[in-house]
Amino acid sequence: MTITITTAPCCWGVDDVNNPNLPSWLRVYDEAAAAGYGGLELGPYGYVPLDAELVGKELAARALFVVAGTIFDDLVSPANKENLLRQTDEICSVITRLPQPEPVAGQRFRTPYLTVMDWGHDERDYAAGHSNRAPRLSDEEWAGMVENIRAISVLARDKYGVRATIHPHAGGYIEFEDEVARIARNIPADIAGFCLDTGHTYYAGMDPVETLKRYADRLDYVHFKDIDKPIFDEVLGERIRFFDACGKGVMCPIGRGAIDYPAVKRALEEIGYHGYITVEQERDPRNVSGSVEDVKASRDYLRQVGF
Repeated sequence: MTITITTAPCCWGVDDVNNPNLPSWLRVYDEAAAAGYGGLELGPYGYVPLDAELVGKELAARALFVVAGTIFDDLVSPANKENLLRQTDEICSVITRLPQPEPVAGQRFRTPYLTVMDWGHDERDYAAGHSNRAPRLSDEEWAGMVENIRAISVLARDKYGVRATIHPHAGGYIEFEDEVARIARNIPADIAGFCLDTGHTYYAGMDPVETLKRYADRLDYVHFKDIDKPIFDEVLGERIRFFDACGKGVMCPIGRGAIDYPAVKRALEEIGYHGYITVEQERDPRNVSGSVEDVKASRDYLRQVGF
């Protein structure tokens, strides 16, 4: 395997751009570099300025690159399509002008990627991790979501040469095993790939190792997280939003939780994955003082097990 480990602003509690407690993006860049990372994601729309010259200068000053941008929004509503396409345009216009690494042999698509996640539905947010009680979309609603994902992916591909990767996410309408399988059938590989996340996979009741193997032919990008099992068991017994569970510490540094990362490594070797893996650990931004220590601990552990 040829693997590059990157990180993301969510490790500093950056998920909701309207949260008044978010750290400066410059602090995130400083601490990502200090923790030994060479790259990171742009973060949610509106967090980092959509100014390629400014952001590119700050990245270069720290020898960093941006591996991906993010669409993290309501993918279901047809009325949101114009907003989704505007975000796609603006994000891709910036990330394609930011510092990038050279592609490596075996990497299917070069960076930057556009990670596409559904979000913004209370009825699913409170059902995160509970497949048996999470409402499903009607066929008509599902078709509308598929159309929105196709439109995002085609715009990113045809106008900017950016590969869209669909990311199943806890609390969204693409979370559970049946939904991942359905979206794989409905969105062909020439339109979009997958970004599979070990933490969200585990949270949804799937085996991260088996899921990576099952979708090996669609796997263009990977996220790594780890799950604190006692806290996970506790929050599954509560009626709680996904990010409130993260605020309680359900995500922990990699190597300290329930996911078997040596087995994950063997699976990625078996399927011949080459490319990028982004370390994530969602948290309450009011606990940002622990971020640099945690992302460094995750990087150090992954190095110890061969990544």
